Amino acid sequence: MIPSATVTITKLNHAFGQGMLRKAVLTDINLAIYPSEIVILTGPSGSGKTTLLSLIGGLRSVQEGSLKLFNQELRGCNKKQLTQVRNQIGFIFQHHNLLKCLSAYGNVRMSLKLHPEIPKYEYRQRAVAILDAVGLSDRVDYYPENLSGGQKQRVAIARALVAQPKLILADEPTSSLDSKTGRDVIDIIQRLAKEEGCSVLLVTHDDRILYIADRIVHMEDGRLQDR
Repeated sequence: MIPSATVTITKLNHAFGQGMLRKAVLTDINLAIYPSEIVILTGPSGSGKTTLLSLIGGLRSVQEGSLKLFNQELRGCNKKQLTQVRNQIGFIFQHHNLLKCLSAYGNVRMSLKLHPEIPKYEYRQRAVAILDAVGLSDRVDYYPENLSGGQKQRVAIARALVAQPKLILADEPTSSLDSKTGRDVIDIIQRLAKEEGCSVLLVTHDDRILYIADRIVHMEDGRLQDR
């Protein structure tokens, strides 16, 4: 029996601006992503990749068409439903978006606090384990101001993965990482997908990581095409 899709997108359209200034950014997007599947999204800058990622993550409102996550229609859903959906997603942004007032551990722990099913006594162990996995075992209690750009990105990746999300949305996750750390991060994402049934949608220009994809889709001028 084929499992139901984690992400189901049907005839999705999105535009910016109003009236004469209205500009179509996404046109007739149809896409399904299944549990354990890693889909890589490629395409030139400005083609709509990040906009699609932000819509799937519930960071923008759906204007036209259907976008379902975990069988929940995002178009028109209320704030509580949206929060429940977002809590099952691990976001890896191009920019790390760390809180300066929290240590590496504190930033990672924030994700765990969204999951009441995870006991508090496990927070430190889980956070340290994932920070170790991204090569930061000696930076657990460092604050962002004392971390390099690549180290901050690794903290952000640890934060996204620590609660073992059902869906990972990653926007250029290896862009500021050296090749070894980039491989380590990709290996973690791949392991989550295959062992935990996590779905992954990964935007990248990095040809070195295309090998992990089950499927590669390409975006050009706001339209999707299989590669």
